[in-house]
Amino acid sequence: MASIRLFKKEVNNVLSEVIEQCYESQLSGDDKNYEKAEKIIEEAITTFDEIIEKLYQNDIEDYKSHFKGLRTELNKKHEKMSKDISKLTH
Repeated sequence: MASIRLFKKEVNNVLSEVIEQCYESQLSGDDKNYEKAEKIIEEAITTFDEIIEKLYQNDIEDYKSHFKGLRTELNKKHEKMSKDISKLTH
């Protein structure tokens, strides 16, 4: 169970970082960036919900590959959101 707890912390930390970067962008940007940052924040929250829901599926046979897949999904979505944020700041 410790690995589930650690993974939940990782998901929370990664997506909290994205949201924090969006807030910083909102403070320093204009109205167009504000709306785009809001959409990224909503995407981060949705991603959190989806990953946690998948984490607690009951029909998992191979937990190791399941965690690996979830971690890969998290990294891909984090990379996409980070690119979107960098577009806001430049």
